[in-house]
Amino acid sequence: MIRVLLADDQSLVRAGFKALLDAQKDIEVAGEAADGEEALRKVRDLRPDVVLMDIRMPVLDGLEATRRITEDAGLQDVKVVMLTTFELDEYVFEAIRSGASGFLVKDTEPDELLRAVRAVVEGDALLSPGVTRRLIAEFAARSKEPAAAHPLAELTEREREVMALVGIGLSNDEIARRLVVSPLTAKTHVSRTMVKLGARDRAQLVVLAYESGLVRPGWLG
Repeated sequence: MIRVLLADDQSLVRAGFKALLDAQKDIEVAGEAADGEEALRKVRDLRPDVVLMDIRMPVLDGLEATRRITEDAGLQDVKVVMLTTFELDEYVFEAIRSGASGFLVKDTEPDELLRAVRAVVEGDALLSPGVTRRLIAEFAARSKEPAAAHPLAELTEREREVMALVGIGLSNDEIARRLVVSPLTAKTHVSRTMVKLGARDRAQLVVLAYESGLVRPGWLG
């Protein structure tokens, strides 16, 4: 059973999500929170698998709550999905930087929401190709010189190649076609790379690809 915590200051939004999620055989709503501080407390008490976290909330905003969750070693298995009103929310970049596994717009289709909840539990990032590329463009615009030392030395040549392709926004299927391997092989390489680098999910691989210098601004053409 996938346990979900709903964090949103609008009770109607929480009620709608709760009705949809609780109707699924494999998902249950473990709790609700109306602000970031309450969300943080309930995450620590309930240890949900997934938190659907609104970005803008009183007391403590969703961005800071997410940062505190992802920086807590005891909560490393909790996945955070940010909820936003607009796809190009100004805080999306910082949300991914803070460790969120992705984001959803609040008016997303019910089937997409359910797919998203199940996907993050499997370690996938919720970033559509178009959104990923815009996110990467933002990283390129803000990028700094890469750190002098980074644990990329632990990666094989193929894993570095796969990580670079993740970094420029390719999906597993696109990576498979580029490298002429099966999608399962591509997914395995991505998973092993995340394990070696301690990345929570695919979204953090994008961050690490830029911060390590493996991918540099201008690669998008």
